[in-house]
Amino acid sequence: MNTFEVPSYLIDPCELPAPLMTSEPGSFAYNTFKVRVPRIIDEIVTRNDFSADIRQAFQDLRTEITGGTIRGLIEPAPDQMFWNTVSQPWLGHSWLDVPWYWAETFFYRRVLEATGYFQPGPWQGVDPYAPQKESELQPDAAPRILRATLEALPTGLCQRFEMLLHASLWGNRTDLSYNVASTIGPTRQIDDERANLLVDDTARVWDKLGSTKGGRVVMITDNAGTELLMDLALVDCLLAARFVSQVTLHLKPQPFFVSDAMPKDVQASIMALRDSSGVLHILGDRLQHYLETGRLVLQTHWFYPTSLFYFQMPPDLYEDLKMFDLVFLKGDANHRRLLGDAHWPPASSFVSITAYYPTPFVSLRTLKSELITGLSEGLAERLSLQEPDWRVNGRRGVIQANLSLVAH
Repeated sequence: MNTFEVPSYLIDPCELPAPLMTSEPGSFAYNTFKVRVPRIIDEIVTRNDFSADIRQAFQDLRTEITGGTIRGLIEPAPDQMFWNTVSQPWLGHSWLDVPWYWAETFFYRRVLEATGYFQPGPWQGVDPYAPQKESELQPDAAPRILRATLEALPTGLCQRFEMLLHASLWGNRTDLSYNVASTIGPTRQIDDERANLLVDDTARVWDKLGSTKGGRVVMITDNAGTELLMDLALVDCLLAARFVSQVTLHLKPQPFFVSDAMPKDVQASIMALRDSSGVLHILGDRLQHYLETGRLVLQTHWFYPTSLFYFQMPPDLYEDLKMFDLVFLKGDANHRRLLGDAHWPPASSFVSITAYYPTPFVSLRTLKSELITGLSEGLAERLSLQEPDWRVNGRRGVIQANLSLVAH
């Protein structure tokens, strides 16, 4: 299949509930484009020494989002036709009257158009979010949090795996486009967080790894910084204990959602660890060795920074994922892509909805959007009475697996 071709659905789209829309009053989707996205634009411009024409392009984008109508991509780029095809139903609409996931992804593509990321010139290939990412790797930021986690690890392998799996989950709170960790903290002790786990399939994932010992796993990453360092510590646990023979990290090929991880972010993270001392330096050296020996592989795919859901994944990616024994899906956006970012009833079967996926997987997600499935009857209603914003404030999380799928 050609790059940027729009693939067919793996499920019947008529079976999906209505999508989350930016037009829903009081919703997090509405707040995203009414408040958060204009702030993100302001921060990008503030943190970068852009030329006058790039600053004007951002001002035009901000004006379009706050009161104009959506236009398509106008720059010549390999993905121009793809984006204008998938965006056709929404061009000419207000940004406050479109499906939320599409709107977010297209906004981040428009950011790259504004900076000239794909065009010859001084900003070609330059990550406009690099200043924020670099601040996360300063010694007193993400490395300090990881050091505290590693120094508190128990000796038992099962307990170490559990602690690192949970640290990988809660590391998702530090998301530079929506940093809930700044208000509720990135991670706390596992026992303190158990009440915040609405679904916890840790034991089932441990058993799955035991049954496929020596196999291959893929981790579809989310954010650079704190979350990626926690992910790398989990990867090290899997490889050092010989749970698996190889881990492949699926990363974004271009900047996306402010802090989404690209291959160079992994390399920068390993370098930051190797420049540290003690347990961090040792971890960094091991990770570098895994890279050099092929036990840790970095891979990208054009699908990841698009508006497509996982039931629209292209055939080559589907076949690639089938080759793994287990997939770790990280973060809220990946979880939304599993479920079509739709209004499923909270007690809907997560396993049934995701039966199309090609490989057994586990989703590690802190809740930063309204959708949720797989809860017991009545739990969502009780939580709403106790904590009205529980679906979006990042305090709650899930370790939610579908292990009934057959790996090939």
